[in-house]
Amino acid sequence: MADSRYSPSVRRRRLSALLRRLREERGLKIEDVNRRLEWASGKLSRMERNEWKRPSIRDMQDLAEVYALSGEMKDAIVSLAREARTRGWWVDYKDILRGGLADFEVGASMIRNYESVLVPGLLQTPEYASAILRSGRVLGDEEIKRKVAARMQRQQILEQASPPRLWAVVDEAALIKNVGGADVMQGQLQHLIDMARKPNIDIQVVRQEVGAYAAMDGSFVILDFPTPEDLPLAYIETATEDLYVEDPEAIQQYVSIFGHTCGVAETPEESAAFLQSLVNT
Repeated sequence: MADSRYSPSVRRRRLSALLRRLREERGLKIEDVNRRLEWASGKLSRMERNEWKRPSIRDMQDLAEVYALSGEMKDAIVSLAREARTRGWWVDYKDILRGGLADFEVGASMIRNYESVLVPGLLQTPEYASAILRSGRVLGDEEIKRKVAARMQRQQILEQASPPRLWAVVDEAALIKNVGGADVMQGQLQHLIDMARKPNIDIQVVRQEVGAYAAMDGSFVILDFPTPEDLPLAYIETATEDLYVEDPEAIQQYVSIFGHTCGVAETPEESAAFLQSLVNT
């Protein structure tokens, strides 16, 4: 497992924000910088919008000259660029992992996840994950096997030396749906009980009798990062695309929705007892 301090996606995001701030502090326009460096017109814009894959060390050195950066600041952007160029385990699964969520999870200090009809991916058993993937009726056996392996690899962040805190809120509907058959669901429910005993994992269940509540519009993930330079983001997965929300006001709305939903859910202790009751039935 990659060191959580070196998530390439988090580093690229931070580097983009830093480059934009450095340029604005010097009163320079994007086109001015591109012209001085003889870059294509859209190059710096893409950098500042985080629309790149592997930042160039040479580009950082050139920008350091244009911005007349001190040696310390030059070293900082070059170091960020180097860290952003590292390869994580997820690269081996880039053909099946969508949206880069796994990379952001590696760099997160807290992951808040609300799910309405599924067990959260970080808490799924291989059998449950396989049953979910087979239900789509579009994937072959080998692709399903690789997707399940990637999902299990993602879960290793919860076992590392300094794991993120996972706070999962799950609708009861996800727990009583008979995914994969009785044996698969029994194994999945027992796994949730076992994971909830870990000090870095909280699981809350929203019971059916609650009725309507704040998060019913759909599932989402909120990721927080250990340094203030890396602002929180929200992740929403749909059937066809992955959406990242970075606007602070929108993030605050998701935080509020998550908080209100926690308020109507069973406590972690009550939720563990409810999960045990499902296993016993």
